Amino acid sequence: MAEAADFQGTSASPARRWLRRTGALLAGAPLLAGLLQLPAAGPAQAASSDPVSVSLDSLTPSAPTDGDTLTVSGTVTNTGKQAVTAAHVGLRVGRQLNTRAAIDAISRHSDSLQSLNGSEVGGKYEEKFAKLAPGVAEPFSISVPVDKLDLGSDGVYEFGVALSGQTAAQPWEQVLGARRTFLPWQPSDADTKTRTTFLWPLLSSAHMTARTGAGELQTPVFLNDDLAKEIAPGGRLARMLELGKDLDVTWVIDPDLLASVDAMASSYRLQGRNGTTTAGTHQAVAKQWLAGLQKAVAGKEVVALPFADPDLASLAHRGTSVTGSLSHLKDATDVAALTVQSVLHVTPSTDFAWPVDGAVDPSIMKVATSAGADRVIARSDSLQDTAGLTYTPSAARPVGGGTTAVVSDARLSTAFEDDLTQAGSATLAVQNFLAQSLEVNEQTDQQRSIVVAPQRMPSASQAQAMAAAAKALQGGTWSQSQNLTAAAKDKPDPNATTRIPSTSAYPSSLRRQELPRSAFEQIARTQDKLDNFKVVLSDPSRVVTPFGLAINREMSTSWRGRGTGAESYRDDVENWLDDLTQQVKLIDKSETKLSGRSATIPVTVQNNLVQPVSHLVLRLTSTMPTRLKIGGKAYYEQQVDVSGGHSQSVKFTTSANANGRVAVYAQLYTEDGQQYGDPVSFDVKVTEVTPTVMLVIGGGVLLLVLAGFRMYTQRKRAAARQAEDGGPDAAGADSGDEPGNPGAPGDRLPEESDVPSGATDPEQPSDPAPDTAPESADPSGTGERVDR
Repeated sequence: MAEAADFQGTSASPARRWLRRTGALLAGAPLLAGLLQLPAAGPAQAASSDPVSVSLDSLTPSAPTDGDTLTVSGTVTNTGKQAVTAAHVGLRVGRQLNTRAAIDAISRHSDSLQSLNGSEVGGKYEEKFAKLAPGVAEPFSISVPVDKLDLGSDGVYEFGVALSGQTAAQPWEQVLGARRTFLPWQPSDADTKTRTTFLWPLLSSAHMTARTGAGELQTPVFLNDDLAKEIAPGGRLARMLELGKDLDVTWVIDPDLLASVDAMASSYRLQGRNGTTTAGTHQAVAKQWLAGLQKAVAGKEVVALPFADPDLASLAHRGTSVTGSLSHLKDATDVAALTVQSVLHVTPSTDFAWPVDGAVDPSIMKVATSAGADRVIARSDSLQDTAGLTYTPSAARPVGGGTTAVVSDARLSTAFEDDLTQAGSATLAVQNFLAQSLEVNEQTDQQRSIVVAPQRMPSASQAQAMAAAAKALQGGTWSQSQNLTAAAKDKPDPNATTRIPSTSAYPSSLRRQELPRSAFEQIARTQDKLDNFKVVLSDPSRVVTPFGLAINREMSTSWRGRGTGAESYRDDVENWLDDLTQQVKLIDKSETKLSGRSATIPVTVQNNLVQPVSHLVLRLTSTMPTRLKIGGKAYYEQQVDVSGGHSQSVKFTTSANANGRVAVYAQLYTEDGQQYGDPVSFDVKVTEVTPTVMLVIGGGVLLLVLAGFRMYTQRKRAAARQAEDGGPDAAGADSGDEPGNPGAPGDRLPEESDVPSGATDPEQPSDPAPDTAPESADPSGTGERVDR
């Protein structure tokens, strides 16, 4: 399909079209002259690599105007095996470029000698080298007044730097290396300026875990200290902030980044091995970065993405078939505005959704707008124009259902995605961006709104190039700044396409990076566990908040291309939740013995959490209710409330109908009937006492009582006879029968030693009062014995 921007606009004024044609003809004359002066391509030029590598490291100003002096600097490196002599670096102004496709062609072959156009700028505007030794890099810097470049009408010109010289094998002057770029030429304000929206993304990957430190303070735990490196001076996010604060841009922010840095500004810990943590030490860096960001966004438009920047395409293609997945997007959207307001003290716009790379299809559009966003940031290489437009239309496209697709320009948005760590690469990226922007403005006299949506997480060097381009654009003569909301509200072009591409048109390269369905299944499983856990907590927010945010992070766009890391993060969240739920559990029991028809069985619930738990039900179930019943039934339930860091013993009344061993199961349930934790099973051994045994025991007790009574009466009789033989006075003196004399034989009660061993009290209570003390362990190992 022909890109709309590849053709000169037919709606341009006649004067402008005449000037462009004249400029092209004027540029053609020096081009022919230059070609005639160049020697025929020799073997060295036909080789796969140039004998000399030319790097154009700086071109200032990037978009010169009348009266400016253009300064070009860089390096030349002899990459051949022979020395280059009689060499000099010169500047070349080529033809005027009238289409965006022509700019693309030069960008793809910027070092091609065969395509080098234009004549060399004459005079003293060159730098000479007597000799370039093999492998040696030499710097150069050339300054030339713009009026010496003989630029024609407004527009984009091919601009090059070339090194000419000779070698021993080819002793004649020839071009041995070159580098081509672009020179945007708009010396005065354009009659109609393009309204340009430049998005400035502040996003990062997931850094916080679902874990928090022990105790009431809930100190957040980070995966590592990588975020501190990003926000520290010289780090990626520090550079984004420093560069963006002076630009007229729309800040696009992931609230999770703000929440993470805000958490880092206080006490935080770093996850170690085997569950250990260490204290974080970059609080000052976090506070400084947040303070700088608060100043930078004051008075600027801030767009808040859903919390943790969920991958809308993965959700649309893999997640919607998993129950509950869409609800996470709604939760992430709801918390976004609150997070930005609390940290930055500004009210953000939450009306925008941003699928990765602006690639859309019907399912992505449906998911993107399901959480309330009615504007979707797409890109022109996805929502392609099919009407054969000869110009780039405005960004706003109504696509039905009250939804607006804000279509960013693909060429401008992808201009900074290459490796820009080298100065030469960064300079070419900036010049390419400015050339494309000016060419868009030259297409037609109709004013349009153009959106630039660069990559989500540019490197520090990419951000540097982005800032240089944005600064040159905003200080130029053909563009004016506009925020994203204004671009979305701009009058749409009636000729621009509004048809969303089909699902089959979605790029396969992006589809391969999506989260798998299994990821959303694991997320749903973790959410179910969280829902089951929170109902027993006295303060659910202590668990729901960190885990809810962690689940949002599991769906982040930043996991693309990091499948192993994403899986590890999901596993860690789920495992930590499992560890917490297991802090409320039943204590294992050994075998319990019942030596009677009825008794009580204690079961202990332990709570190792900081907070109390309630709304739990403990059920004790007999597997053989015909032999052993719990509370008169096959199972019996009791409500359980346990304070934080304590245990609670719950007793169940049982009744036995026969001797033998019975398996019993204890299980915790939530009030809505969901099982909580693992069950505990133990055996109850019933040793029922028979009537015959009871008769024998009763007879023995009776005989003991009678024997004691007989002994007592015999002693009384002996004492009476003694009294009769000695008289009353003698009896009183001898027997000690006066009050307070315990030695009187006639009043003596049986002593403890008089009671035969084995005699017991038969009036033991069969059902003692409930006891809340923790049960004791059975050190004998033969099982617990329960009072009957």
